[in-house]
Amino acid sequence: MAKKKSGSDVHGIFLLDKRLGISSNRALQEVKRLFNAKKAGHTGSLDPLASGLLPVCLGEATKTSAYLLNERKRYQVEIQLGIVTNTGDAEGTVIQESPVPELSQKQLDDCLNNFVGSYDQVPPMFSALKYNGKKLYELAREGKTVERKPRRITIYKLQFIDYQQQQLTINVHCSKGTYIRSLAEDIGKFLGCGGTVTKLRRLAVGGFTIDRCYTIEQLQAMSSEQLKDVLIAVDEPLISMPAVNVTDEQAQAIRHGQVLQIDETTEGLVRIYSRQIFLGLGEMIMGGKLAPKKLYHLQS
Repeated sequence: MAKKKSGSDVHGIFLLDKRLGISSNRALQEVKRLFNAKKAGHTGSLDPLASGLLPVCLGEATKTSAYLLNERKRYQVEIQLGIVTNTGDAEGTVIQESPVPELSQKQLDDCLNNFVGSYDQVPPMFSALKYNGKKLYELAREGKTVERKPRRITIYKLQFIDYQQQQLTINVHCSKGTYIRSLAEDIGKFLGCGGTVTKLRRLAVGGFTIDRCYTIEQLQAMSSEQLKDVLIAVDEPLISMPAVNVTDEQAQAIRHGQVLQIDETTEGLVRIYSRQIFLGLGEMIMGGKLAPKKLYHLQS
């Protein structure tokens, strides 16, 4: 018999401002414990060196996490030029030092513009991607290097913020799967001196922004009622999908996985509601048929 999970049926999304020095999993466990939630998951990890927005999905919201993983991200990153480390960030060992040339604003702008667009990026060895069942960072710690398959990424915008004492600060608006450490190294190579990340802060995931976040200290100070108030509805990240409303009878059929014939001309993925209660996701197929795809079990 499976062990019954402890905790409460808490459903929603909490936006955490993750502090420096801890893993995303530790941050997740802290939030889960404070909400006393049975089930929790995060949407895209941040390294201990990184801070900022970490969406934590509780209960049925974990079914939404895959959609958040696919969202665009925004970061503010500080890159120390003239230094290359084995990890691509300040936590690693310096493996190369080079003089930094005098850089004009035009040279910096030209460099940033060079990386805007879609291109193939090679993931760093110090990453959680797996190679033959083993995480790359585990191989890297053993001193091993393996060939990594490039992945297509898109940089939508690189915004210059500041450049002082050979430290370049920029904002990055990018697609899922973008490694900021690899981007920083590529920028350093383009400028002819190398570069490594010294500070990284995530500012946005899709429509969620850092100004909506709470720190763990703020969460600890909240009452049970306040905790409920800061949770975001599980369907908010899906708001761009069309909505379909069904009757009580149709809702019952949907919950049993039945395909319905309804009077809708929409096609593709839709949100399904009954009496303003979110039932889950369905797919409208030709002929006005609604097929349930991912159902949510939320209390009314």
